[in-house]
Amino acid sequence: MRVIVNGEPREISSGSVDALLGELEYEGTHFAIALNFDVLPKSRWTETPLKSGDEIEIITPRQGG
Repeated sequence: MRVIVNGEPREISSGSVDALLGELEYEGTHFAIALNFDVLPKSRWTETPLKSGDEIEIITPRQGG
């Protein structure tokens, strides 16, 4: 299905937010996820289905000033 991840159109096979992180090879636990402009609690990543056209923002912490 086609979605937008961090502003870039992508073709993905994942059906949930949690699976998408694995497909995109994000490791660790220090992310925030926004799905269609709403922040999604980590407790809902596994149960939240993705649909064609969804917009996903994966926010990771950065160091620096």
